[in-house]
Amino acid sequence: MKMGLFRRVFLLVLLVGGSVAFGGGRPHILFAIADDMGHAGAYGVPWVRTPHFDELAARGVLFANAYTPNAKCAPSRSCILSGRNSWQLEEAANHQPAYPAKFKGWVEALKDSGYFVGYTGKGWGPGTLPAERAQITGKLYGNAKLAKKPASGMNPNDYFGNFKEFMSDRPEGEPFCFWYGCKEPHRGYEFKSGQDKGGYELSDIDAVPGYWPDIEDVRHDMLDYAMEVEHFDDHLGKMVAFLEEKGLLENTIVVATSDNGPPFPRMKGHPFEQSCHLPLAIMWEKGIAQPGRVSESLVSFIDFAATFLEAGAIEWGDSGMQAVQGISLFDIFAGEDIGRVLPDRRRIYLGRERNDINIRPGGGSGLGYPVRAMRKGNLLYLHNFEPDRWPCGTPESTYRDTDDSPTKRAALASGEDSRFWQFCFGFRPGEELYDVRKDPDCVNNLAGNPEYEASMARMKKELFAELRAQRDPRVLGNGDVFDNYVDGKAANRK
Repeated sequence: MKMGLFRRVFLLVLLVGGSVAFGGGRPHILFAIADDMGHAGAYGVPWVRTPHFDELAARGVLFANAYTPNAKCAPSRSCILSGRNSWQLEEAANHQPAYPAKFKGWVEALKDSGYFVGYTGKGWGPGTLPAERAQITGKLYGNAKLAKKPASGMNPNDYFGNFKEFMSDRPEGEPFCFWYGCKEPHRGYEFKSGQDKGGYELSDIDAVPGYWPDIEDVRHDMLDYAMEVEHFDDHLGKMVAFLEEKGLLENTIVVATSDNGPPFPRMKGHPFEQSCHLPLAIMWEKGIAQPGRVSESLVSFIDFAATFLEAGAIEWGDSGMQAVQGISLFDIFAGEDIGRVLPDRRRIYLGRERNDINIRPGGGSGLGYPVRAMRKGNLLYLHNFEPDRWPCGTPESTYRDTDDSPTKRAALASGEDSRFWQFCFGFRPGEELYDVRKDPDCVNNLAGNPEYEASMARMKKELFAELRAQRDPRVLGNGDVFDNYVDGKAANRK
């Protein structure tokens, strides 16, 4: 991508400053990623408390349109680390895969270039890493434990305590990269903990998505999730405060985000708006022009790899990584998109292959539910390659592609004739089109509407042309390869 004049001048100021701008070196990186978080207070959500995420946004950039290419933990994290879309990652397009050794990640590239790297909580996964990638997110720091968990369903990891241990091990003057992988708000939750222990009220929720019954159990489930989001935010705030106290925050790129949407029906695992559209705030006091702004540009999580390589002054050809598909976010850091959406950031691509294993008979570890999608303007187009398959797993699998929860049970109990059951578990047509600004729940399918026929045809043509250019097996006639991969444990047994 060609570098704009504003960005060239902006970077020149940083680099000429040398010891002033970068403290004699390169910026530090704190990458904070929650597990299954889709909400933050900075986006106007009244029932989720994220004061520290919101402060990052106020002191940096709040991204209004950030998307993961694949809304399931392992493939999303594979995209983040490799800088490639999931259909470019072989087995790693699936959930619980055997991660291919050829795909090096940016944390490893930073380590090779002199960064001190480590992580706590959840790094890449679930799945099986080869020996070459065993520390794909660095050295694990996990000794510190909480004296008491806020709720019984939470992980006992003291994320902040482990971050402090990492920082005490850091050689003085060495740039660091720390992956804070919070295991919340992944299920399971302690039922009613949000109300009984978190101080939330059912009336805090301004709206229940249109594809769930609006009943007390569902609202409690949402509040229990909100309490675990707050837990992620609390440890993030402690880490940022620690860096500020030590005089390191000014030249630290702090990223706060999640891997995929919330663990509720029709969210996590699907290429819908509320599955892939995620919170993202980035603060870098030394490197972000005009902090406190909102970027409307569409960005993909494959952009992180290119961003951190640029931050580390690492040429892609020297990184040892496979070709990175994403685009560095330095254009947004420099403010090139102020007042406009950049030409290279007007569309993003999403997809899905196999999520949970053995929930549809056939293939290597069960068949997947292949989808490719594109968001452009207000429209989200989805192409379902196998509409005769159950989207969330067969009835015999108890629709296991959707995590068990009070909300799932409420949707199931509503009966197969209800709109809740149909939206959450029913078959889907070959094509779907949604206006996500008017219909963020994605319940009003515009495919077949004559008013949108031309727009949908253009989006489909553009999507498939891009997928062919990216050598996606699913559009090149070899899509069965994704179904025939076995899960990571089975691969290791062979």
